[in-house]
Amino acid sequence: MSGVAVVTGASSGIGVEFARQLAARGYDLLLVARRQDRLETVAAEIRETHHRKVEVLPLDLAANGAAATVRARAELLGDVNVLVNNAGYGTYGHFLEQDDARELGQIRLNCESLVALTRAVVPKMAERKKGVVVNVASLAAFQPVPYMTTYAATKAFVLSFTEALAEEMRPLGVHVSALCPGPVDTEFFQVASPTRTMRHGPMLQPDAVVRMALDAAFDGRVIRIPGAISKILAFGATVAPRALARKVAGLTVKPQ
Repeated sequence: MSGVAVVTGASSGIGVEFARQLAARGYDLLLVARRQDRLETVAAEIRETHHRKVEVLPLDLAANGAAATVRARAELLGDVNVLVNNAGYGTYGHFLEQDDARELGQIRLNCESLVALTRAVVPKMAERKKGVVVNVASLAAFQPVPYMTTYAATKAFVLSFTEALAEEMRPLGVHVSALCPGPVDTEFFQVASPTRTMRHGPMLQPDAVVRMALDAAFDGRVIRIPGAISKILAFGATVAPRALARKVAGLTVKPQ
């Protein structure tokens, strides 16, 4: 397919791996995140290693008009055939202890900006009858998670949005896929809980998670849950009584 791939949240973690692996697949890149210095470092590495055209766009995706800015910049590079909506963050701890701005900000970034950017980019994919969209959700999307209350709700939105959109876009040749990983070895936990240690299970490595996500998306699979344990947990959350699922989740991640 090739062309241009847009990756948001491309300054660290999973976003960096999406950039590397899409470049290895032959795509030119537009990398979007707030931290310009980190974006420039990633771009320089990819240019040297994969000899692809890489542009960076330092931008707060929750700002008004951000999606239109991304679309305009990306189209200067060529046809956008891949969109990775990876930008997002979570918060951890008792809901009443959270900062208002961070709680509402993650809804805007994790949900609003994802929809806005998808609406900005996907119509031309549909016109060309080809394209891939990867929305980064979470294992938390499958059930309510006390103490990560708002984050889990945003990821449930991402998963539902992705599944519905995938059905709409399938006849138009556009593959839409949700990546739903459990714990991944990234900065997520430090950002979500800078003052306390979060409880979590074994962590996956970003390179393996992204490889599975891209393979699934290009094959037309709608949901990809990396790791056998995560698949079991996701299935259990869907078949268990909801009262039991949220009770177990709360006991598992409750701050000490």
